[in-house]
Amino acid sequence: MPALPGIPHFDEISRKWLALVERRLAYYVELHRSGRWQRYYTQERFTLLMQDVVAAVKTARRLAAVAPPPSADKTDLRPAA
Repeated sequence: MPALPGIPHFDEISRKWLALVERRLAYYVELHRSGRWQRYYTQERFTLLMQDVVAAVKTARRLAAVAPPPSADKTDLRPAA
């Protein structure tokens, strides 16, 4: 059955959700980098929030069938010695 006109495709919707959760992740990373998280959260609460955000990004990437960015790929690391 062909897609109906005017109805967004699942791919488009999943990419929008992915963009949203990646912006949320960037916000929390910046919050951590700057140290401002300490004004708003305890260590335990912030850790739980970060785990939740990372899980949401992984799920959104899987749904959008998008590979993680190259900077997140750790397979190109060499041993230190």
